[in-house]
Amino acid sequence: MSDIETGGPQPQHGIHETTPAMTWDEGLPLGSGILGAIVWGDGQPLNISLDRTDLWDLRPVPEYHSPEYAYRQMKQWHDEGRTEDLVRLYEAPYSRAEAPTKIPAGRIEITFGGQPAFRSADLSLADALASVLLEGGAQAEVLVHARQPLGMARIRSKEAPAIRLKAPAFGGKGESGQARADGTVGEANSLLRLGYPPPAESSGDNWRSFTQQGSQGFHFAVYAAWQDGKGERAIAWSIASSFEGENPLEIARGRVKQSLRAGFGQMKATHRSWWNRYWQQSAIRIPNKIIERQWYLEQYKFGAASRRGAPPITLQGPWTADNGGIPPWKGDYHHDLNTQLSYWPCYSANRLEEGLSFLDWLWKTRDNCFDWTRRFFEMPGLNVPMTADLNNNQMGGWRQYTHSATTAAWLSQHFYLHWRYSQDSRFLRERAYPYLKDAAIFIEAITSGRDKEGKRALPLSASPEINDNRPDAWFKTITNYDLALIRWLFQATAELADRLNRPEEAARWRSALSEMPDFACAEDGRLLVARDFPLPLSHRHFSHLMAIHPLGLIDWDGWAGAQQTIRASLEELDRLGPDWWCGYSYAWLGNLKARARDGQGAEKAVEIFSTAFTLRSSFHCNGDQSGKGYSKMTYRPFTLEGNFAAAAGVQEMLLQSQGGKIRIFPAVPEAWQDIAFTNLRAEGAFLVSARRVAGRTDRVDIRAEKGGACVLESPFTGKEIMLYMKPDERMTLTEDL
Repeated sequence: MSDIETGGPQPQHGIHETTPAMTWDEGLPLGSGILGAIVWGDGQPLNISLDRTDLWDLRPVPEYHSPEYAYRQMKQWHDEGRTEDLVRLYEAPYSRAEAPTKIPAGRIEITFGGQPAFRSADLSLADALASVLLEGGAQAEVLVHARQPLGMARIRSKEAPAIRLKAPAFGGKGESGQARADGTVGEANSLLRLGYPPPAESSGDNWRSFTQQGSQGFHFAVYAAWQDGKGERAIAWSIASSFEGENPLEIARGRVKQSLRAGFGQMKATHRSWWNRYWQQSAIRIPNKIIERQWYLEQYKFGAASRRGAPPITLQGPWTADNGGIPPWKGDYHHDLNTQLSYWPCYSANRLEEGLSFLDWLWKTRDNCFDWTRRFFEMPGLNVPMTADLNNNQMGGWRQYTHSATTAAWLSQHFYLHWRYSQDSRFLRERAYPYLKDAAIFIEAITSGRDKEGKRALPLSASPEINDNRPDAWFKTITNYDLALIRWLFQATAELADRLNRPEEAARWRSALSEMPDFACAEDGRLLVARDFPLPLSHRHFSHLMAIHPLGLIDWDGWAGAQQTIRASLEELDRLGPDWWCGYSYAWLGNLKARARDGQGAEKAVEIFSTAFTLRSSFHCNGDQSGKGYSKMTYRPFTLEGNFAAAAGVQEMLLQSQGGKIRIFPAVPEAWQDIAFTNLRAEGAFLVSARRVAGRTDRVDIRAEKGGACVLESPFTGKEIMLYMKPDERMTLTEDL
């Protein structure tokens, strides 16, 4: 632990509201990776929307097991202009079929007697506790336990509240139309489409429960019970699925009974102990309090949404829509940006353990991806569907992206980054290199053809989501998006092979790399989408800039001309403007600006994200909610990748270490005179703390987790210095040294 003081989350970093949230997506989010809850409402009732992250309808898509489902068929139809057939086979199932989809878990409604008026609602980040206060002293404290799959609430009121457990509307009466004013949906997107039977409900004097049958034998149960004490009522609930056992109701009941025996106070204490340790992992202090607060909110949601042993973060994580409908984009795993951006902050924020939720799942689902790669591409190695369900099986959507050849390459970067930041040699040997190698084998096979210049070529190349799903979304030459991922993958796989002393394998991947074409650039050096195709207009997805960030192939301190390419590429984004950006575009821009050493630009991008593209719950809502013209997109389905990418952008401003060189405060605005951070993690497994006072860095603390050579760009002199450190050695640098 560094002596540099940053303080961790304070009350002002949380959420404080004096008007009630009357829609589920504006409530107070709680979670533990496997369970989630949102607290909202005015007490008439007070709602706790429930979720569990393995609740899925996993019915397969029949078209993706048909004889014509093949990459060669896709290529042939595209060449023949058979767009209707392409849409029929690859795209229509996603919008037509009701499943696969994430499904919600229902709601607890607590209605206070006497109808007391709402006073306030608060979310404390330090202990992950939601509290609601009503007139007359009635109050509720709510938590989702950090260690156990259950939630608890403590109610204090003069009259015992009424408690209702409400199952999702799988078996209720449908209504026609689209979204209604109360946030619920009509039959077009209703849960009724899933065709489930009504839930089996039961109740007693102090308990409520239901069991819901899903598809293919899947079922889940929710059990809630309460007990009264002196002037208070403790409520506990749990959700169990058939993935845990054949009788999920009994599993949930057992958890609830055990927690009620322990009592709310004891359960709260063990819950808080986990969060206390979590907040010790890293902290920041910056003068822009809007951004500082957003960073802490994102770190909180990351801890609530990603936990090893639980499924990784989907589009909405453990907060599936509670509006009677199938969640936006079916709550799936989008691997063309969303899952990757969600895990950007875990590395330098020193949250590798939570990040392993993603890597464990990618590894666990490899067999499904190997099978898909053999069936669809008819090639060796590993690729991953770009839109996927809980088991990483293909769900479909726009054909150019859902069946991209480079998805596994992007996912491979997360295995690589975990190795770079952890220096875990076992992980390198058993997980990182095997995953990258399998992805590289596939890319080597699919790029075996040659273009007119004799370079490796990709039969179908796209750049998410340029040209949407039009036929020209497949380009005539390889895009910079695909090219960046392929070049990075071959380079990184060779690097890891060298590290494992496998020279022949390293030579294989470097040979493949040498056969790839160079990036397509304009005369001013800016990156194009593809050869002779500049970015034509404002666009939400900066896919053509992958080589700059996150891949770092074009780095500010890299080859001659890199700075010009970075400047010109970002100037083009500024020139085309944000008309068709989402919130995640601003979050990604913050990272890009930081890599360009533009602290003021990075600050502006992250602040716009924080003020215009988030709901009061702090959820990223995609469209501009400010009315200030930051985007022409004003819709509001929430997804989480923008939240976590924004946090990563703040970290990029404070600490960078790509390429193995540590840079302290590389992209902070001049106005940030007094700043500090503790225990941010750098590549090489170095934990770094630093402080800037009156515009000058006066102290840097470094701890070598694994030991080795630490290359540092001195924040005092600007010169590169080399520190040789032993495992767990600590070193303090000041201006005097």
